[in-house]
Amino acid sequence: MSLATFDTLLGGRKIIAVLRGRDSSQYEGVIETLIDSGVNGIELTMTTPGTLDALPALQKRFADDACIGVGTVVKEEAARKAIDLGAEYLVAPNLKSEVVSVAVDAAVPLLPGVLTPSEVQQALDLGVQTVKIFPAQTVGAGYLKHLRGPFPELQAIPSGGVDLDAARAWLSAGAPAVSVGGPLLGDVFSSGDLACLGRTASAFVRELETDS
Repeated sequence: MSLATFDTLLGGRKIIAVLRGRDSSQYEGVIETLIDSGVNGIELTMTTPGTLDALPALQKRFADDACIGVGTVVKEEAARKAIDLGAEYLVAPNLKSEVVSVAVDAAVPLLPGVLTPSEVQQALDLGVQTVKIFPAQTVGAGYLKHLRGPFPELQAIPSGGVDLDAARAWLSAGAPAVSVGGPLLGDVFSSGDLACLGRTASAFVRELETDS
């Protein structure tokens, strides 16, 4: 997934919201609130029961306003099904050649999770151009600058423990976007407090779209 492709997917915006709910029935209100707040990158996770079943209807409703992908894809069968059901991109916590091949063959962008230089090189060799640095909190934004020594053209999106301050740092280091879960979503899936989510998401958008 090249930077140009990712910019096209997100329309130049900087945030991918990672949704891990108790059940896919919680997705609709959360996605609507995120869109209203200016977040258009949506990652639905396979750890949420019913995600793939819910995907077609969510795509139909929000296709004009959001870029919806499927994350936590660790098996090639799941990758194929997600693509067949309309996922605009895939995200994985790890680097698995079979999953990469499914995405590459279908020309669907994939963000595989990597951390070490060896994993970065393996991802590039498999045809991936944008990787997910995971867990990002462990290494910090300065890590991207180090990786760009041997990999000067590397495009990487951080994920895992990325709060607002860390997001600013990663964008300043050259990340095209940031992947944000808990620091953005908070306890919305347990509390149902969409108003609080809206305030938090609006703050993220306001800060990151102007500071990056």
